[in-house]
Amino acid sequence: MTLFIDVDHVARLFATVGIRRAIREMADYIEADYSRWAQFDKSPRTANHSAKGVIELMPTDDGQRYSFKYVNGHPDNGQSNLLTVMAFGVLADVHSGYPTLLSELTLTTAVRTAATSALVAKSLARPDARIMAIIGNGAQSEFQALAFHEMLSIKELRIFDIDRDASLKLKRNLAAFPDLEVILAGSAQEAVKGADIVTTVTADKAYATILTPEMIEPGMHINAVGGDCPGKTELHAEILRNARVIVEFEPQTRIEGDIQQLEADFPVVEFFRIVQGEIKGRENDAQVTVFDSVGFALEDFSSLRYVLDLAQEHAIGEHIHLVPRPANIKDLYQILDQQPAIVPSRLRTVS
Repeated sequence: MTLFIDVDHVARLFATVGIRRAIREMADYIEADYSRWAQFDKSPRTANHSAKGVIELMPTDDGQRYSFKYVNGHPDNGQSNLLTVMAFGVLADVHSGYPTLLSELTLTTAVRTAATSALVAKSLARPDARIMAIIGNGAQSEFQALAFHEMLSIKELRIFDIDRDASLKLKRNLAAFPDLEVILAGSAQEAVKGADIVTTVTADKAYATILTPEMIEPGMHINAVGGDCPGKTELHAEILRNARVIVEFEPQTRIEGDIQQLEADFPVVEFFRIVQGEIKGRENDAQVTVFDSVGFALEDFSSLRYVLDLAQEHAIGEHIHLVPRPANIKDLYQILDQQPAIVPSRLRTVS
């Protein structure tokens, strides 16, 4: 049987342990998997692009368990009151191929993205960083704010979105955390000025320059989350050229990240090298650092591991008959013979 975790199950799990604890524990799972980087089968995600958006598959395995995530990105969905990004995923046994977990990954991905952002920032942001700006106050923003509040002790948050209602929504949702001061800024420039950390998490599928060189101050850490597919960026190219750039999986980020604007040999550092202690993250207090985040399949593998462990610990979820288990494995047809006939009901047309 396969364990099925839907949105309501995940919401109950995160509510049970508390969202800040969930983010912190998710980060621990992600860090543990980055520390064994060589064990994973790694590849850029497969993307099918259309005029309206993209649908992607993100697979990986560690030799024991396999995972994939189905995820979309459709910026115009909001006009139809649909999420611009949603996802689900599977965790399976490598040796048999049988799925052990089928889970929602929309809410879970918001947690894992925020957990990854804060995990990377722990090695890149200055230790005394206390002020963060968030440009783009949509569905991901609360999770980013709480991750940095929990894991880096951010005390002041400056927020800006071209949709002021989105900023008001973010401020309202964060009111439950009185030790985090939230300030509405009148522009991106106003939000960024004097910030130690800047997170960009915008949704528009287009080349954009949310941050420009004159907005950047010495010692800033930039957490660039929104640029995550070909033709979509958030940072001016000169910001990247003058910064230490950290990526998840270089072959994928070259295609999808902000560094797609730069020459193919522009030097970047893969995050696993920092986790394994091979090199330092931030090298000095004046250095500008950028996490060019696009999301990598290893992080989804980690999040599925975490959800499975959490669900088993709290006995939340539903076991479903996703894969046939015939008594005679060579006789799949017998399953049809075991089903009662369905008697069609008469359809009545109402005029």
